[in-house]
Amino acid sequence: MQAYASLYDIELPEIITDAGVSAKTLGRPGLEKALKMLEAREAEALVIVKLDRLNRSVRDLDCLLEKYFSERFSLMSVGEQVDTRTAAGRLVLNVLMSVAQWERETIGERTNTALQHKKAQGEYIGGVGFGYQVEDKKLVRAENHNIVEMIVQLRQEEETLEAIAKRLNESRVKTMRGGRWYAKIAYSH
Repeated sequence: MQAYASLYDIELPEIITDAGVSAKTLGRPGLEKALKMLEAREAEALVIVKLDRLNRSVRDLDCLLEKYFSERFSLMSVGEQVDTRTAAGRLVLNVLMSVAQWERETIGERTNTALQHKKAQGEYIGGVGFGYQVEDKKLVRAENHNIVEMIVQLRQEEETLEAIAKRLNESRVKTMRGGRWYAKIAYSH
């Protein structure tokens, strides 16, 4: 980044990262900070390492281009050598982002197809809850499934979650991860 800035005589007021955060969304702390710096006129351009680290959605990119990079500020990508200060740079940027979105959607389709194939073959797909295990690609009851049955029975008898957790902890029954039990309801959508 520094070498690129030196080559093009660009002063970098700050280097901001969104380490470990997916570029699927615009709601990232580092990106939000950089855009605020543009709005506050603390910077004139956004220099990024690679386009796929900025965003992977054509719709979101279009929003960014319209709001920030069409006229007011410049966007420069080191990896792709894109500079939106020129019409050619804006065209290349749009083509590259379209390809990135296509790639993301294609990966999603392939993953879905593979999961559907496994499901059609009778393979279990998904997480494994307490009291269960996967054997020969099938979900089966584990040795400790009697604990699950006991919890269900206690809930049917209107025992509170707190009382059930206390009973399990007093009996030294460990959770799947080897920890203590807590009164908590988990919802799945």
